Amino acid sequence: MTRSRRYALLLVVAVGAVAMMFPFLWTVVTSITPDGSLADGPTLFVQDPTLDAYRRLFDTLPMFRIIANSVLVAVACTALQLLTGSMAGYAFARLEFRGKGVVFAGYLATLMVPLQVLVVPLFIQFRDWNLHDTMFALIAPAAASAFGVFLLRQAIEAVPREFDEAATLDGAGHLRIFALVVLPLIRPALATTGILAFMASWNSFLWPLVVIRSPEFQTLPLGLATLQGQFTTRWDVVMAGSVVSIVPIALVYLFAQRHVIAGVSHTGLK
Repeated sequence: MTRSRRYALLLVVAVGAVAMMFPFLWTVVTSITPDGSLADGPTLFVQDPTLDAYRRLFDTLPMFRIIANSVLVAVACTALQLLTGSMAGYAFARLEFRGKGVVFAGYLATLMVPLQVLVVPLFIQFRDWNLHDTMFALIAPAAASAFGVFLLRQAIEAVPREFDEAATLDGAGHLRIFALVVLPLIRPALATTGILAFMASWNSFLWPLVVIRSPEFQTLPLGLATLQGQFTTRWDVVMAGSVVSIVPIALVYLFAQRHVIAGVSHTGLK
């Protein structure tokens, strides 16, 4: 690649990065704009910045409880998806049983079913069990993920079977091979699955909106929707809530970014 093409590519990448960062920067700037004024349109410069919007946000909504609910649900869903996904991935990658290919194909076919199709049956089921409007209702539907099973199965397939054979000669069964041999070798894929599961749970809105009625079980997306309904003209408060919601998940992704890249590359995904 010539120097001129390299510089042109860097310019295109820089312009794309600025274009993608602008909404986030505008959100932060708007959250510190006095009185939430947007009369001058989007801008990255503000006179007399203030944190009044954040104080109003925490005075209006029980943000600490809402954030705690989101953290609890996201951590529980992530842990369950890692457990179920790794165990199912090991079964599909290492165990031989009749109809394995058909079962795996059927399991992957569920990826084509959108959540909107499942919301009503899921709600009826949880209502009949008298489990709606509970933390369990927020966590249970996300306890397993077909994409997580696929990703971890691909990672386990990449682990040489010679390691399994050596462990078997030492007297290890499937459980010990899974826990002591396979899991340590697929840590990048586990990290990738965990980050994706955490982000999906953290940003989930439709299912909590349908199944939750009590304010004490609200998660961040529901709280922000309520906030926007109360402050349709106070955009500084709305944007402050958006910043509070974005910052934790952004930090989690930044710290785990190298694991995500390694996990995707090791599993052969593009």
